[in-house]
Amino acid sequence: MTLLDVIFAGNDAVYGLTEKAIDDAIAKYGEDKAVSFPSTAYSLPCYYAVTGTKVTNLKELKEALGVVKTLMTREPRLHDGFMSGIATALCAEFIEVLKYIDNPTPYEAPCAGHLPDAAIRELGVPLVTGDIPGVPVIIGKAPTAEEGAAIVKEYQAQGQLVTLVGDIIDQCAEQGVKMGANVRVIPLGKDITAVIHVVSVAIRAALIFGNIKPGDAAGLMEYTKQRVPAFVDAFAPLNEVIVACGAGAIALGFPVITNEETFSVPKSLIVQKDVSKFVATSNEARGIKIKITKIDIPVSFGSAFEGEIIRRGDMQVEFDGSRVDCVELVQMKDLSEIEDHKIELIGPDIDEMEVGSKQQIAYVVEVAGKSMQADFEPVFERKFHSYLNCIEGIMHTGQRDMIRLRISKEAYNAGFRLKHIGEVLYAQIKNEFDAVVDKCQVKIYTIPEDCTKIRHEIAVPTFDKRDERLATMTDEKVDVYYSCIMCQAFSPSHVCVVTPERLGLCGAVSWFDAKATHELDPSGPCQVVTKEKPIDERIGEYEDVNEVVKKLSQGALEEVSLYSIMEKPMTSCGCFECICGIEPFSNGVCIANREYAGTTPLGMTFSELASMTGGGVQTPGFMGHGKHFIASKKFMKAEGGIGRIVWMPKELKDQVADALNKTAKELYGIDNFTDMIADETVTTDPEELVAFLTEKGHPALSMDPMM
Repeated sequence: MTLLDVIFAGNDAVYGLTEKAIDDAIAKYGEDKAVSFPSTAYSLPCYYAVTGTKVTNLKELKEALGVVKTLMTREPRLHDGFMSGIATALCAEFIEVLKYIDNPTPYEAPCAGHLPDAAIRELGVPLVTGDIPGVPVIIGKAPTAEEGAAIVKEYQAQGQLVTLVGDIIDQCAEQGVKMGANVRVIPLGKDITAVIHVVSVAIRAALIFGNIKPGDAAGLMEYTKQRVPAFVDAFAPLNEVIVACGAGAIALGFPVITNEETFSVPKSLIVQKDVSKFVATSNEARGIKIKITKIDIPVSFGSAFEGEIIRRGDMQVEFDGSRVDCVELVQMKDLSEIEDHKIELIGPDIDEMEVGSKQQIAYVVEVAGKSMQADFEPVFERKFHSYLNCIEGIMHTGQRDMIRLRISKEAYNAGFRLKHIGEVLYAQIKNEFDAVVDKCQVKIYTIPEDCTKIRHEIAVPTFDKRDERLATMTDEKVDVYYSCIMCQAFSPSHVCVVTPERLGLCGAVSWFDAKATHELDPSGPCQVVTKEKPIDERIGEYEDVNEVVKKLSQGALEEVSLYSIMEKPMTSCGCFECICGIEPFSNGVCIANREYAGTTPLGMTFSELASMTGGGVQTPGFMGHGKHFIASKKFMKAEGGIGRIVWMPKELKDQVADALNKTAKELYGIDNFTDMIADETVTTDPEELVAFLTEKGHPALSMDPMM
C-alpha cells in the first residue's frame, strides 16, 4: 500500500466509527440533544474554525459529518491525503465531543481531555515570550518506558509544553514522570482520537490571537504553520488511523517524526530510527532553537516547572513572609563594592532546619554596571518569581516582603541547598541583563535578627520610596509612552501602548518595564512613542501614537485612543487578564477576569467575551486590560471613569478593592465604592443588577448614556 492508500484507509475507518457513534447517540438522546465541549466559546472548535459553522446539537453534528465527507476525496494526490487527514481530525473531534454529553468530566486523572479557552489564553504570554518554545505531541508507545520518559523529561527541561496520547502516558507514570498542566506535561487521553485536544489548542490560538475568521481554512492552516510551534513524535508501529491523523497534523504545518521506516516524505514525515534523537530531530524540523543555560544546581531548571505545586506534606522547609520576616531585594552598587559571582550564606542552611518548619530568609542581590540604573531594580526583582519557580522542586509565590518559598523533600534529597538559590539568581540576572549588569553577587540571610533588620530597615523603606514615585506618576508627567509588540508572535496586528497609568493588557508590562526593556534592547519589542501631537486629549488620541500603531500593526490599525472603550479602543491580543464590556441596562460596564468561569450579566462567559475581543481587532464597547488598570484614573476616562463599573466577579473585586476604593474616594468622594459593585453572589441577571445598583445609589445610573 502507498502512503495515500494508508491515509485513506485510516480516514475511512475513523469515519465509520464516527457515523456509528453519532447514530447511537441520536438513538439514545434524540436529535435535539445539545453537544459542545465545556468552557469554550467555539462549541466544537476545530469544525467551527474550518467551516465557520457552530454545531449545537446531535442533528447538526450528523449534518456536519456530511460536510466532512466532502473532504474525503480519493484522487492519488498529496492534497487529497492532507484533506483526508483534516477529515480524520474532525471525525476525532466528533467522537470526543460525544464523551461530554451529560458528563462534563469524562476523563480521569492524569488525563485531561479537552482544555478550556482560559488555558489557551494562559499559554499566550509564555508562547509569545519563548518561555514555551515548542509543543511536542507524543503518540503511542516508546520502545521502552525508560526511553519514553527520557524524551518527555528532555522536552520538559527545555520548557516545552508536552502533550501525551496513548501508552506513553502509562510509561511516564511507571517511570515517575511528573505530569499535569502545572509542569507542562499534559496527558490528553489513551485513545488516538484524544489527539484532537491538542489540535484544538493550536486552532483556538489562531482564533483567539490571530484574528483568523471561522471558515477561513486556508488562513487557519497558514497561521498554525507559521505561528504555532507544534510537532508530532509518533512511535512505531503506525497503524492506518495514526497515519491518517498524522496527515492532518502535516496539513496544519506540524511535522511528524517517527521511527517507523515504512514511509518517508521529506520535510513533513521524517524518519528518525534512533528515538534518543527524537528531541533534536523534532526541534530542527520545527525550527525551534533552545537557549541552553547551564546552572550548577543538583536539580533540573526550566520554565516547565514554573507551575509546580509543593504540598505541605512534601516540603522540607518553608520560608513564609506572611508569618515571619522574609524579603527579596535588588540593590544597585558601585563596581568596586561587588565581587562577581560571590554567593554568601549568612546563617544556617536547610539541613540545619527542622523538617516541615517555617523559617526566615532574606536574599539580597547586589548588581553593578556602567549602564545600570536604579529604575531597573524592581524589574529584576519581579523576575525572581519566574527564576525560582523554574527550579524543579521549588515553589515561590509573592514578591518583595510577602514571599513564600517552599523547598521539597525531593529537591533536598537531590542535594539542593540555599546556595543554589544564589546560583540561579546570579546566572539568570547575568544571562538576561548582561547589557547593564557587569557584576553580581548574592547574600542569603537566615538568622532571624538579620532578616528582620534587612526587611524593616532597608527593604521596606526602599519599597515605600519606589511606590511613592509610582503613585505620583501620571501620563501627563512623562514625555513619552512605549509600544509593546511581544504578542505579535500570535496576534500580528495587535499593538499595546503602555503609559504610566495604563499597563499592558497582559498585566505584566508596566511603563517602567517597557522603559527598561527599551533601554536594555533598543531594537526590541518596546519602542518609544512620542505624544507631541494631540488630536483629542479627552479620549487620549495622538497623531504620533496613531503613526506608530499604524506602522507596527502593518496598516491593520490606523487610529487608537488610550482612554475610551467606545471610540477607537485599543486592540487586544488574547492574553488579557480581564475583559470589560458595556452593560446597556445599567449604563455601565461589567468586568470578567480569566479565572472566572461563570456567566456575566452580559449573558456571556469570559470565553465568549474573549472570542469577540481578541485577535488584534477594535471592538467598540469591549476592552481587554490588566487587573491593575481597573483602579487607574485613566480607566475609561472618556466615558466617566471607574464610576461605570457595575459588576465584576467577587474574587476580582476583593483583589482590587483597596486601590479601587481609594481612586473612587479621590474622584467622586465615595467611600467603599466596591460595596456598590455587584458580583455573582448578588446576581448575574441584568434586571436584578439594576435593582441592586438603584438600591446602592450607584453613580453609573445618573451618568450620560454610553451609546
